[in-house]
Amino acid sequence: MNKTYAYARVSAQDQNVARQIDAFRAVGIREPFIFVDKKSGKDFDRENYKKLLKKLKEGDTLFIKSIDRLGRNYSAILDEWTRITHKIGADIVVLDMPLLDTRAKADDLIGKLISDIVLQILSFVAENERTNIRERQREGINSAKLRGVKFGRPNTEYSPDFIRTCQKYFDGAISLRDTLLSLNLTRCNFYYHSNRLKKLGAISSPKK
Repeated sequence: MNKTYAYARVSAQDQNVARQIDAFRAVGIREPFIFVDKKSGKDFDRENYKKLLKKLKEGDTLFIKSIDRLGRNYSAILDEWTRITHKIGADIVVLDMPLLDTRAKADDLIGKLISDIVLQILSFVAENERTNIRERQREGINSAKLRGVKFGRPNTEYSPDFIRTCQKYFDGAISLRDTLLSLNLTRCNFYYHSNRLKKLGAISSPKK
């Protein structure tokens, strides 16, 4: 007996999949057949998506809310679409785009051609928009830098006492425990800052 599944995806743990799940319920898909991933769509290495693929059989139907829920890479989406519809032999229904419904086009050559063209256009538009967003972000950062805005971790200023205490430790004058207590640092933080000071030439390397 053929089965109907659905796949929902959001990019982060704190994002809500309720809208996608509500859409699946509205077409009669029960939650045990709905697979959800909270992970980026940059590739298909997603736990529940892989579980879904293991269950999909020839003649089954997979619902997704929109094409970008499947993935976000143009060529990867096309490859995955081909794998599901041709290699596995299952159908795909995209709720937000009725033209992308392989059930209705199974015996209609023109319909299949239209579906393939629409899929490629939508996939291209989705990837192109992401490229434009990254470009706008890059332009925004460059513009901000020109205005004097600084990005990245702020530089830490070290007091003379801090530097002297670090040097005393490396000279063997005080123990690590006393150094950490004096500077109020953890071991990891101390080595991070002391390594920075060595690179800056403010203290000398440990004596051997």
